[in-house]
Amino acid sequence: MRWVEETGSTNADLLEAAARGEPDGVVLVADHQTAGRGRLDRTWRAPPGSSLLVSVLLRPNLGAVDAHLLTTAAGVAAVDACGDLTGATVGLKWPNDLVVPAGHRLAGRKLGGILAEARLQGPTVEAVVVGMGLNVEWSFELPPELAEVATALDHLGARPVEREDLLVAWLTRFDTVLADLDEPGGRDRLFDAVRRVSATIGRPVRAELPDGRALEGTAVDVAANGHLVVGPADGGPSVEIAVGDVVHLRQR
Repeated sequence: MRWVEETGSTNADLLEAAARGEPDGVVLVADHQTAGRGRLDRTWRAPPGSSLLVSVLLRPNLGAVDAHLLTTAAGVAAVDACGDLTGATVGLKWPNDLVVPAGHRLAGRKLGGILAEARLQGPTVEAVVVGMGLNVEWSFELPPELAEVATALDHLGARPVEREDLLVAWLTRFDTVLADLDEPGGRDRLFDAVRRVSATIGRPVRAELPDGRALEGTAVDVAANGHLVVGPADGGPSVEIAVGDVVHLRQR
């Protein structure tokens, strides 16, 4: 494990390490990132020392079509680690955000995100870097651009936790879920866990699709391939969303 004070992006650093041939299991943690990224090239900003910023280099035995399972496994592991160590109830917003679930005064605000980036050799996954940014202790007034959309574990009234302890808990659970994926029924158990922690299933959503279309309806399930299943608002047949930006709408 490597822990640095500052870097541009832990994911970018480990993608370079993967290209150099470094082995499975390398972990890089940073107190601060100057060029952290999320899905769709969104920036990830956190004050130094306030968040768990970590990436893991994996060399899984997976085809490219299944690489998304690593993001899913990381998300489930993060939700469970937060709950076990701090008592906070955290939800997994499809496909890769950690959020405050419905029923809390801060419901819908983002606690963290997960980004997996792969190096491919044709249809084969040579390496995957799974990165996570998780807001742990933001003991200050949030800037206006974040106040309505983001929060941290300590703002939820959670038990205090050190980033090091949360890191160990997450890595331990992540390793357990990954090992189970190779066992019979492992994928079914993973998606059962997703349904257990999902903040999206049962909610009205708008899915903004890559081709520019938008679909509104109710998220009813996560399929065995990881796609989000949405029942359209117009009453048509359910649609599987493979890739898209999902917005949680107000409950009617």
